[in-house]
Amino acid sequence: MLTRLSDNFLGTPAGREAEAILRACVHCGFCTAACPTYRLLGDERDGPRGRIYLIKSMLEGEPATERTRSHLDRCLSCRACESACPSGVRYGRLADIARGIVDEQAPRPRLARVQRKLLRMILPYPARFAPWVGLARRLSPLLPPVLRNKLPLVSETRPWPPARHPRTMLALGGCVQPVLAPSIDAAAARVLDRLGISLIRISESGCCGALSYHLGAHEEGLDFMRRNIDAWWPAIEAGAEAVVITASGCGVMVKEYGELLRHDPAYAEKAARVSALARDLSEVAAAEDWRSLAPLPARRIAFHSPCTLQHGQGLNGRVEELLQGLGFELTPVADAAICCGSAGAYSLLQPALSSRLREDKLRNLEAGEPDVIATANIGCLAHLASGTGRPVRHWVELLDRS
Repeated sequence: MLTRLSDNFLGTPAGREAEAILRACVHCGFCTAACPTYRLLGDERDGPRGRIYLIKSMLEGEPATERTRSHLDRCLSCRACESACPSGVRYGRLADIARGIVDEQAPRPRLARVQRKLLRMILPYPARFAPWVGLARRLSPLLPPVLRNKLPLVSETRPWPPARHPRTMLALGGCVQPVLAPSIDAAAARVLDRLGISLIRISESGCCGALSYHLGAHEEGLDFMRRNIDAWWPAIEAGAEAVVITASGCGVMVKEYGELLRHDPAYAEKAARVSALARDLSEVAAAEDWRSLAPLPARRIAFHSPCTLQHGQGLNGRVEELLQGLGFELTPVADAAICCGSAGAYSLLQPALSSRLREDKLRNLEAGEPDVIATANIGCLAHLASGTGRPVRHWVELLDRS
């Protein structure tokens, strides 16, 4: 794609990166058919190719408008377009660059700014988020259904095993997952313990930075990344093998620390090292001898592969292979590559589109009459659970109960 960037962006790091991404696009349109919002709305501007044209126009000097912002806001950042693209266009990275620029050029209405600021002030901090969740659970009968259904059932959290193996890996502290489903990381620690690996919690580790970064607060997101690197670094120097992430959305972000901090002289080398060590839990499990783990009898599972796992990390099929290898029966799921509508804060900021995507996804997941729906990301888990009576679990919890 021929580009003529305006002087405001020409020569800047973000401008050079965006121009390289734009030039890779050949207008073929394969991305359009893969885009969940285009499939719902049928508007070219609500598909990757149309959004790329809007971003290109903005970078070439056309002022960003409310229309530009609304079409970018409706993007899920699911990256299904990247999986479909034959030219390797890094649309997700281009959208992140564009969102930061749009928020500067076309400020949101005050109420929308306050809403996003509150999300960034509360969700990334478990100590702030937990009291709100507790209050919401107590007041759940009074809440509107759209909020009441977002509260997953309290799950039993079994003990975290002591560190007792020579092999150690580090856990991401996270943000909403320790509040909504602390059982997930504890289950991962027990499964890894059975495989001869101690999963170590670092108390200073927290939010991966994705929420702030994807909402256009780039510097704020980078600060979260730096804090995690500082928290992990002593253990990495002491020989920790990997940083294990049980939420696939966080996994994508941690694997991109090296790229996003490459211009920071104080953190570039450390960030690259952390990204090289980052592993989704399925990657760790696949590399180990897990034949000693035996499943409970005859469970039918519908697995929802999060966009951040299959498109963001390119690990499609990894969890399914593991579950089938342990004897679980996986039911077929139509349109498995399409987003469930969770997408970080998307379900809160775009509830109508998000609900439509969830309904479509649940229809496909439940078509095979599974005993349980499994997934690999806390956002997907909470979102899907809010629309079905079937149990929705992280896949490692199924292994932990084996």
